[in-house]
Amino acid sequence: MDEMTRLRELRADAPVPGRADLAPGRRRLTDAIAGRGASRTSAVRAGLGRRLRDWRIASLGAVVAVTAAALVITQVVDTSPPEETAPATVVGDLDLSGPAAVLNRAADHLERQKVPPEPRPDQWIYTRVVDGASENAEAVKELQEAGVDVPPGFSPDRWVPYEDTFAENDTSDTDYRSARESYRIATGLPEAPGALLAELRRIFPTGSGPDGPPEAEDEHSFRVLSVLLESYPIPPDALARIYRAMATVKGVEVTDHLIRDASGREVIAITRDRDEGDTRHEILIDPVGYGYAGERSVVTRTHTVRGDSGAPDVVQKRGDVLMDLARTHAAVVDAKGRKP
Repeated sequence: MDEMTRLRELRADAPVPGRADLAPGRRRLTDAIAGRGASRTSAVRAGLGRRLRDWRIASLGAVVAVTAAALVITQVVDTSPPEETAPATVVGDLDLSGPAAVLNRAADHLERQKVPPEPRPDQWIYTRVVDGASENAEAVKELQEAGVDVPPGFSPDRWVPYEDTFAENDTSDTDYRSARESYRIATGLPEAPGALLAELRRIFPTGSGPDGPPEAEDEHSFRVLSVLLESYPIPPDALARIYRAMATVKGVEVTDHLIRDASGREVIAITRDRDEGDTRHEILIDPVGYGYAGERSVVTRTHTVRGDSGAPDVVQKRGDVLMDLARTHAAVVDAKGRKP
């Protein structure tokens, strides 16, 4: 069972943070500025809303940097499989021996599912996301008392229009796509894993300059897969192709037991260590229906992050969770504010 701990993190002078680590706060602030809704994401693009997240934080200034990169509320990961999370108790003969076993099994299941119709242009995408960090009000209060400018909290419930012409005409963020754009990107992806990954890397290019250093091909592939997976809805046949392609990315692994996400659910963790740095990115998948369930960023090596401007140094311990997002609900609804 995971044990929650609280840790304050101020890392303004640290090396360029991983893109996934910076994404949630950036999306949160951008939504508020643009008036796209009051809830958080990676409440993601449509499902954790659409990921206006490019992991790029510089253009949003110091407040976002403090929110997304500087504040890290950690959770210690139990690296041994607890008895109550044994896969057999959740989904029968679930095979967690390797990423190909899990992801190809998931794809087989999804290919047997009926493909629902595409949402109408006037419909909305509702999502609810549990943020393991922002839920920690005590830690936020501590930061405020220390003089850190922390933006107000956001509701976990979020609604975005399926057809969002404002977002579709905004080319300032190469990772941001409306729900409709993401749906059509997913349905148009080729069958062959190599071609699928190449197409996603083209659609969601890697960073350069102030947007962060360019990524190597496999790290780029894993990131763009996570960008698209946060979208909702993705038809089951398209999701199957995405999972088969993910299984071919070098460095991708699967945790050999189910883990607990920010909401307490047991989920599959598909992981990849970042090429540079001391963290791994985890994509979380529901072990029964194989839908996207969230994501995490976990410290892989104990190290010290040097403080800046008088801020204390902070030790990040192996197993600390720097980002912990769980999407607990996602649905197409007929009006903003409506829940399924």
